[in-house]
Amino acid sequence: MKEGHTYSERFRLKDFPYLFLDTYKAWNKARPWRLSAVVAYYAVLSLPALLVIIINIVGSIWGVDIVQGRLTDEFTTVLGANAANTIENIVQDTQNEDKNLISTIIGIATLLFGATGVFYQLKISLNEIWRIDGASGFNFWKLVSERAKSFAFILVIGFLLLISFMVTAAIAALNDYLKSLITEVAVYLAYGVDILSSIAIITVMFALMFKFLPDAKIKWRAVWIGAFVTAVLFVIGKFLLGLYFGEANPGSTYGAAGTIILVLLWVSYSCLILFFGAQFTYIYAKAYNILFVPYD
Repeated sequence: MKEGHTYSERFRLKDFPYLFLDTYKAWNKARPWRLSAVVAYYAVLSLPALLVIIINIVGSIWGVDIVQGRLTDEFTTVLGANAANTIENIVQDTQNEDKNLISTIIGIATLLFGATGVFYQLKISLNEIWRIDGASGFNFWKLVSERAKSFAFILVIGFLLLISFMVTAAIAALNDYLKSLITEVAVYLAYGVDILSSIAIITVMFALMFKFLPDAKIKWRAVWIGAFVTAVLFVIGKFLLGLYFGEANPGSTYGAAGTIILVLLWVSYSCLILFFGAQFTYIYAKAYNILFVPYD
């Protein structure tokens, strides 16, 4: 990069603070709060459809009730019990409606369109952060292609979620075994393995997003580094957001709309971290002259 710190041809640990500083400056100029608010809005609209699809995909292997229960536990940890119960009720209402064939087809189409909306907006936001100009004008087949790509990401998330459940179950079994051999050491060991496995799975998810969502070619070398940094920041942010929502309960002043407000806040804050990681990936690629070419 020509501005700011002068980077060598290869990455050095002492470059890390400069990369973060340049990332922060570029991230702040990209107006991440506005981008996060847009994605959060579409996430609220997409959430029921997204959860229904993931629950049914993963549930076909793991068991629908088990998957729904695990997701409810995750929402409880992040958003609190009241919000988690509300989301669970929304999903159940969506799944339990009696419909005829036509309404079922329309319902499935609506689910697919709604669930892919948040990924489509993520793609637009990443394009803006990476300074990629999208094609002008309306192109129906391109829209269909983008929605298909977004649905593929839903399948990937479902697959990674399944792996996460399997790893968690394995860790729980390991923890029970270690407890019979050692005392408190097993708890800390299992907790550390759980964190590392979470970072690994989330890194894969972000790597796929950075590689395939935006309209640009970028080498895996930059993608993996950026995805790993994003995953670490995301895990830390998830913990801090859980503490914030648990202590401050910002949705309590909004009454019945509290769950929606909590989801908006959580997605918005999470997107700030995601966009920072995307910006870091861009800065890293430019700093070390890694291929970063927009698609024609």
